[in-house]
Amino acid sequence: MPDAIDRLDDALDDAWKALRGNPVIDRIFYTASEAADFSVLWHTLGVAQAIVKNDPKVAIALSAALGVESALINGPVKSMFKRSRPVQDAPRPYNLRQPKTSSFPSGHASAAMVAAAMLSRNGGGAAWYALAGLVATSRIHVRIHHASDVAGGVVAGALLGTVARRVADALT
Repeated sequence: MPDAIDRLDDALDDAWKALRGNPVIDRIFYTASEAADFSVLWHTLGVAQAIVKNDPKVAIALSAALGVESALINGPVKSMFKRSRPVQDAPRPYNLRQPKTSSFPSGHASAAMVAAAMLSRNGGGAAWYALAGLVATSRIHVRIHHASDVAGGVVAGALLGTVARRVADALT
């Protein structure tokens, strides 16, 4: 099974090469990837939503959910898998932090899905999930994750986001 996953990842990476090197596409994906480092993008959006809604609990619930997601995904889950990251054979067009943890699953993808679930509690679900998809996909474009790492992060984040949303809804 791992060989089949590696072949699929390689095929998707080869197909994605056509998009790399385009200055506009590179800028969009590199910006999305960097903005989501340490979930800064999501925390900022949560604070903005809390201000608009005049309800600080919105930001608190989102930050709490992201904290749990990060503690689980970047701790025990990543340590269960010791997958190496894609090899970057050419300089990246923009500076980007290179994580040292296991490549599987993508923490950016899981955090994005948790954030989309929490932010969409106040409407705009399609837009939040589109932004989450952009951030998750950016990790493939910038070659910091394999496509299967991103898929694993999306699944984990969707599950954690569903639980977080239910807990937050029950508490408010």
